[in-house]
Amino acid sequence: MSALTAQLDVPLSREAPAAARHAVTAVLAGWGFRDTDWLDAAAVVVSELVTNAVRHGGGCLALRLEAHDERVVVSVADGSSVVPRRRDPDGVGGRGIALIEALSAGWTVQNHQGGKRVLVELVPCPGVRTGESVSARGMLRP
Repeated sequence: MSALTAQLDVPLSREAPAAARHAVTAVLAGWGFRDTDWLDAAAVVVSELVTNAVRHGGGCLALRLEAHDERVVVSVADGSSVVPRRRDPDGVGGRGIALIEALSAGWTVQNHQGGKRVLVELVPCPGVRTGESVSARGMLRP
């Protein structure tokens, strides 16, 4: 079983979600995840996680990607211990958690260095079958 990881420190700024989206898409594509719809969904999940951390989290933001065969987990750690919750979608903002839930296999929160880490398992990428491994060079192998 092959496992790949990447960690990025993300600046706490308005530009953080876009920077994180682009970085994650590039890393995942480099690892061999090539389905464009899946990559777009992953980018939305990352954007929402980082946006929530910028708006509500504070402190340093750490974005982490883990790929174990077809399973991909994205996480964002920030300095706040406040657990995210679904908000009223008719109010200002409030759609982030609903989008994450719609585009992922699930999410959870862990305590992390006085703050929290929100972990999201992405749905499996089409074209990556169980038993295939993503190698360090980003090529799929049976």
